[in-house]
Amino acid sequence: MNLKELASNLGLSQTTVSRALNGYPEVNEATRRRVAEAAARLGYRPNASARRLATGRAGAIGIVYSSSGGYGPHTSEFLGGLGARLAQDEIDMLISTVDDVDDELATYRRAIASKKVDAIVLHSPRPDDPRAELLTSLGFPFIFHGRTAHDTTHAWLDIDNAGASARATDHLIGLGHRDIALLNGPKGLTFAIHRETGYREALARHGLAANPALIANGNFTDETGFRLAQAMLERRPRPTAFLAGSMMTALGIFRAIRSAGLVLGRDVSMIAHDDVFPYLNADTMVPKMSTTRSSIRAAGTRIAELLTQMLAGKPAGEIHELWPVEMVLRESTGPRL
Repeated sequence: MNLKELASNLGLSQTTVSRALNGYPEVNEATRRRVAEAAARLGYRPNASARRLATGRAGAIGIVYSSSGGYGPHTSEFLGGLGARLAQDEIDMLISTVDDVDDELATYRRAIASKKVDAIVLHSPRPDDPRAELLTSLGFPFIFHGRTAHDTTHAWLDIDNAGASARATDHLIGLGHRDIALLNGPKGLTFAIHRETGYREALARHGLAANPALIANGNFTDETGFRLAQAMLERRPRPTAFLAGSMMTALGIFRAIRSAGLVLGRDVSMIAHDDVFPYLNADTMVPKMSTTRSSIRAAGTRIAELLTQMLAGKPAGEIHELWPVEMVLRESTGPRL
């Protein structure tokens, strides 16, 4: 079935059907839904090349990663959700790898100048992020996975990192813990700043001062978690509870606890942040891991949906989503002995 036949079947003009399929804002939602349902039912698939000629779009979005950060499990899960949802609209991803920030900014300039992408996804933002300044100055569509200090002027999706960290800290304090260690993400990133803020605010509410020796930053890896936790457990007094920034970090902390001859859930408590990896289930660990939980794959899926809204004309300043974070208590937390 071609576009002319689909339009005839619906009793609409080819122009209206084409605009409905390509997300033009002047087509009302009821018509858009009717056209989409008919296209699915009748097996119509638009010609990608023809659509790009008609819309002037590249049919792709761009995303850049640093080679130093690598492609870890967080990256693969996020890209899985993003790519699967974009594929439903026949939108491709253009992924680039760079060595430093200057290379990254140059990569955006080249991608925009070459007209290879219609929008860009930015990740791991800092409060004052030069990437946002650059893309705003160029008038190019972009969306952040996370936020900056200027989050009202551009599109973003984030989780409530401060609230999640505060809730976890409150719970551990309620169990009697006072020496609570925070093994956070890389220093200077907005999400890590928010998590430390929530942690400090929870301590302050209970009249406790944050101990700088129990706050550490690093990449979310098993090795980093082990090294940092091992050093902290050698201190006196040692921490009786840990907040782990990811499940990968939690694995390293767990190893350090066992190496010290301690038992997780009895001698030491832990709450980890769970991005819901399919191969690392907190509920099947021994002991089962208490977590704050929010799916990074679901975030990728939603960002793809928000991108299509932007490309259809929705103002970036209206695309702001802050997701609550669920806390699931299991066996890795217990009263301070």
